Amino acid sequence: MASLYSYLYALALLGNLLATPVLCLAHQKKHVALFAFGDSLFDPGNNNYINTTTLLQANFWPYGESFFKDPTGRFSDGRIVPDFIAEFAKLPLIPGYFQAEQGGFINGVNFASGGAGSLAETYSGLVIDLKKQVQYFKNVAKQLKGKLGNKDSNKLLTSAVYMICIGSNDYIGPFITNSTILNAYTHKEYVDMVIGNMTNAIKEIYMEGGRKIVIYSVAPLGCIPFSRALKLQQTNRTGCVKELHVLTEMHNKALPRKLINLEKTLQGFKCSYFDFFTVVNNAIDHPSRYGLKEAKTACCGSGPYRGLPSCGGERRQFKEYELCKDVGDYLFFDFIHPTERFNQLTATLLWNGDSNLVWPYSVKSFFEHV
Repeated sequence: MASLYSYLYALALLGNLLATPVLCLAHQKKHVALFAFGDSLFDPGNNNYINTTTLLQANFWPYGESFFKDPTGRFSDGRIVPDFIAEFAKLPLIPGYFQAEQGGFINGVNFASGGAGSLAETYSGLVIDLKKQVQYFKNVAKQLKGKLGNKDSNKLLTSAVYMICIGSNDYIGPFITNSTILNAYTHKEYVDMVIGNMTNAIKEIYMEGGRKIVIYSVAPLGCIPFSRALKLQQTNRTGCVKELHVLTEMHNKALPRKLINLEKTLQGFKCSYFDFFTVVNNAIDHPSRYGLKEAKTACCGSGPYRGLPSCGGERRQFKEYELCKDVGDYLFFDFIHPTERFNQLTATLLWNGDSNLVWPYSVKSFFEHV
């Protein structure tokens, strides 16, 4: 049974959505909505509402234990990056698509789905893939036009900030599921397909009015606790899985070039690229610089590096798992997902726009220049 805290949290979320009349908000010059697309790093609980597996859900303890005290479906001990960006922008928590349908979309919507990829084949039938997320966004745009009219809805959609974190599952998913899809293509062909679908999605968002896009690079997937634990392929000298490392590096070299081309061809389009790979890699190599004590072993899980997807025990079809004492000391909460503390650090970097990691625009500037 949900706790009183969860009940009050739900009421607060609904209250934030409904407290201000839609038309009044639409006419506030500084009001900037936030829309999020992606995978489990951004999922606020959308997978709670679809038919999927417990591997792709986080609606059980100990997820959420640090902040919400009860699981919300977020793949973390607490808040995720879109939650912090919303806080910095003085917005309420941005609801998931299925939560927002009855409450309105004036502050934005989060469409992300744990396990989702750029490719429809990634966890097919178990997630809301990127193409479907964009279709949901189109539904929202249509409803906004019905409520606000074309002028005000266009203003809202054009001034909004769009965050995208996708691609990781396209590369690590085949290793988790023992899929042979990577054998059917060269690495370059596969990376081109992943990025091709991403750029198509961005173009569709642009056609609906989206102009300010924030997009993540792929993290160093070969170095996460899951990869270290299973040693799926020969590891390199740092203990990271070579093939995953090669794929992520290829992705992260190709993606910025595609984004630069989009800026040249789409009038008014602005894209901020976040080098998430370097942020995570630096934290793994030098955890103390980030106020962390442990960056290779997860807080919650079992096996080497607590890298098996067992956090939650029987809910994940495992009998036992371990849970660290001080989650704030860790980079990773479970086999792949960061802790709330690291999510807050990441969001702060994005917001302030460290020029070595976030370029050419800070997220803060996207919200301030309507």
